[in-house]
Amino acid sequence: MGLDRHDPDASLAAIILAAGKGTRMRSDLPKVLHPIGARPMLHHVMGLAAGLAGGPRIVVVGAGAEAVSEAARAFDPAAALVVQEPQLGTGHAVQGAFEALGDFAGHVVVLYADTPLIPAGTLAELYAAARQHGAGVAVLGFEEPLPHAYGRLIVSRDEAGRQAGGERGAVLPLERIVEAKDCSPEEAAVELSNSGVMLFEAGFARAALPKLTNDNAKGEYYLTDLVALARAEGLGAVAIKTDADDVRGVNSRADLAVVEGIFQARRRSAALEGGVTLEDPQSTYFSADTDLGRDVTVGPHVYFGPGVRVGDGVRVRPFCHLEGVTVGRGSTVGPFARLRPGADLGEGVHVGNFVEIKNAVLGAGAKVNHLTYIGDADVGPRTNIGAGTITCNYDGFLKHRTMIGPDVFVGSNTALVAPVALGEGANIGAGSTITKDVPAGALSVTRAEQKTLAGWAKRFRARKQAEKDAKKKG
Repeated sequence: MGLDRHDPDASLAAIILAAGKGTRMRSDLPKVLHPIGARPMLHHVMGLAAGLAGGPRIVVVGAGAEAVSEAARAFDPAAALVVQEPQLGTGHAVQGAFEALGDFAGHVVVLYADTPLIPAGTLAELYAAARQHGAGVAVLGFEEPLPHAYGRLIVSRDEAGRQAGGERGAVLPLERIVEAKDCSPEEAAVELSNSGVMLFEAGFARAALPKLTNDNAKGEYYLTDLVALARAEGLGAVAIKTDADDVRGVNSRADLAVVEGIFQARRRSAALEGGVTLEDPQSTYFSADTDLGRDVTVGPHVYFGPGVRVGDGVRVRPFCHLEGVTVGRGSTVGPFARLRPGADLGEGVHVGNFVEIKNAVLGAGAKVNHLTYIGDADVGPRTNIGAGTITCNYDGFLKHRTMIGPDVFVGSNTALVAPVALGEGANIGAGSTITKDVPAGALSVTRAEQKTLAGWAKRFRARKQAEKDAKKKG
């Protein structure tokens, strides 16, 4: 599925603001660690930064600093961490981040860890516009129906006295940014809004940031005041228009649901454009790293958790749950199958209904079609696992592995008590409990000898019927 890709530019640095308290989330988990597409919002934004900014990358943390810092280091060990305490606004946060930038002399983009949907191409356009127009500051803007609480972008007016407009991608001369609480009635009527995403020259910002004041309705240091400072120095400022969904932020659980919906819609569209058939797109759930090949068919109500790679020509039937798995080309999964982390299916594998696979390798052409659990196992090519088979991998203290060779036939309702190995071409009789290794080509059966008592069932039914009739008469 296609994603925007750009080579990182060493002359671009990134500052990611991740210090907010997120009180409206009503959560013990820091807001920026809440997931979109099964990936923390912070990681979405850090991935965007790492894909574009080859210069320093800085994450500003505050609320939940320990957890956020740990998540940031896990995703991008090269990123520097700066603690904002106390939190006195976006300008104050960027002032602290600039200390970590050292003498960096390129451009700096400021991103927000709770705004995870910005396409890389949109950010590249912002960077290109700033350089092309020689602007000291470039801001990403969007149009939002009134009334709303976003800051307003006040741009140059045309001859008729109207604000300059334009379609997505339009570059507009920017005069100033006014926070919503500081707007005059005329400014409040402007629909062109500030996303908060800003790009500026490092040298200009290094000199301008100490000039910010907190003389405003919130008593905070606004990063947006850099626009007026840039214009005062003759550097100019521009705004780039983008779609509102690109810069949709998360402040509440309701916002999180909206952003998740936008993310899923985009991934579904990308899958369809990439040659995947989604039989019911609205019921298919993708993770941020889901990788589907060409000619994959996905049935309704399929969940792709993190770490899923599906080869060409695979069919995933309805109501399947996949997470941390690889599915080889031409395989069939489901319906109602669960593939857990570590499942690795070779080419042409069949995994059927109500089958669970965990931390197991299935060789090419293997079949596990019904009501079966295969965990901590290696299953050889062309092996057939009968219905109701279980690999008993846990002894109450440790996990053990089951080794099954190629061309093995395992009969239905078999328990394979690990550690155990079945040799190539072995045959396991139905209903067996296997606790010892089975040599190649051997038959192994463990069940009580069958006994048949002629006429027993007829006599049993007659006796029980007589007892029932006697009860009714009594």
